[in-house]
Amino acid sequence: MELNDEIVSRIRLLQEKYAAMGQDLISYLDGLLYADYLTYWDYIHLDTLLSLQNPRTSFPDEEIFIMYHQITELYFKLCLHELEQIAAHPNLDVAFFKARVERVNRYFINLTHSFAVMVDGMEQEQFLKYRMSLLPASGFQSAQYRMIELYATDFGHLIDKNHRAHFEGRNASIEEQFEFIYWKAGATELSSGKKTLTLKQFEQKYTTRLVDLASRNVSRNLFARYRALRDAGAEVEGLVDGLRRLDILVNVNWPLVHYKSAVRYLQRNPEDIAATGGTNWQKYLPPRFQKRIFYPELWSATEIEEWGKGWVEEQFSDLRRG
Repeated sequence: MELNDEIVSRIRLLQEKYAAMGQDLISYLDGLLYADYLTYWDYIHLDTLLSLQNPRTSFPDEEIFIMYHQITELYFKLCLHELEQIAAHPNLDVAFFKARVERVNRYFINLTHSFAVMVDGMEQEQFLKYRMSLLPASGFQSAQYRMIELYATDFGHLIDKNHRAHFEGRNASIEEQFEFIYWKAGATELSSGKKTLTLKQFEQKYTTRLVDLASRNVSRNLFARYRALRDAGAEVEGLVDGLRRLDILVNVNWPLVHYKSAVRYLQRNPEDIAATGGTNWQKYLPPRFQKRIFYPELWSATEIEEWGKGWVEEQFSDLRRG
């Protein structure tokens, strides 16, 4: 094959590129010459990936349980990849913002639909046995999900609804507010009000990291960046639709597919079974109890009052028919 003008042009560009870096192009070309061809399995580290499932019991469905949660965490990482781009963009515009929000929405749509793997894809009898080997580990301890929330909205919207009024009009620090973040109530013992080991482990590992992220995101979370664009006169109507969709996907659909799974596997009349880690899922998961809303000013008073109600009624109707 002759070195045509196009190839020569590319070589010259490469020479300029590496000269600007003080590097020798010939050395890099030698590297290309002697390097092995890339394979699919090496590129995605397939062998490593497939070795990361290590069940604690002999029940076959535990492997489903592990892999589904690993898949979920990878989707959360995709979400954080997009959210950080929005937060850090030096010249953010509506088009870029909207495109990234739509990506996050697609990830959560996939997550919500895929939860049938958990709801319908495991035997209840197996789950109720192997789950006892997982204590005190719990999906509650997903730090990436908490990070998604810290990127999505002002920190005040994540405070437990019973304590929000205490902080209104105050210039409280993130550290002070963090003590009242909503999800801590979901991992306290119902009888004593004491923190579960699940919560203690999580706080020990992640509190500093989460507080630091929340502090960095005070002026760069999605709601803050939306308001800045709106106040600058940008046309944000299309972005509003995306943010409303994100609010529903994260704060209604996602917790409620967990609730549906918990009802399927953990609720027995006349008594309920506690979730792994001792989390009080009956109060923690339903949106109508938490009233956790990322973008309250984008919703009407009626929509806020009935937050999550329609989904719950529909799902319980399905369960009764089933």
